[in-house]
Amino acid sequence: MVVSRSASTALLLVLLAGCGSGEPAGPPDVDVEVGPQQVAVRPVQFCLDGEGQRYDTAPPVLEVSPAATIALTVPQSVAERGWTVQVFDEGLEELIGEVDVPAGERTFDEITSDDVVPPGFYLVVVEDKGGDCGEFSGAWPIGFLRAGG
Repeated sequence: MVVSRSASTALLLVLLAGCGSGEPAGPPDVDVEVGPQQVAVRPVQFCLDGEGQRYDTAPPVLEVSPAATIALTVPQSVAERGWTVQVFDEGLEELIGEVDVPAGERTFDEITSDDVVPPGFYLVVVEDKGGDCGEFSGAWPIGFLRAGG
């Protein structure tokens, strides 16, 4: 049997794709969707392989329309542990409020850009504590700037 070079390369890629433990090599992203904008957000901290890790990650800041629905989607592992959405001021310094997301839910879309009083604010997805890292948990901040504010 003769196999062409491109066919053997494709076969090698398929075999390599099947290798590995199925676990991500790094921390997972949280997805945010507002209108036509879709952004993958990197964590600023996460428990990876039983060790708390901090990352030098600048949170994205999205310009949003008034009354725009904000949808946050977490990885299945975060949904299984549980998570909350913390609301902060524009400086990411003062906690304004917190919303618990129902256990097992991957997506939370019950907040709009008008639900927060200041025109600039942050939402921080926070994984519930109690995993392999004890009190240390994952956190993904996302900034929002409401038009006309």
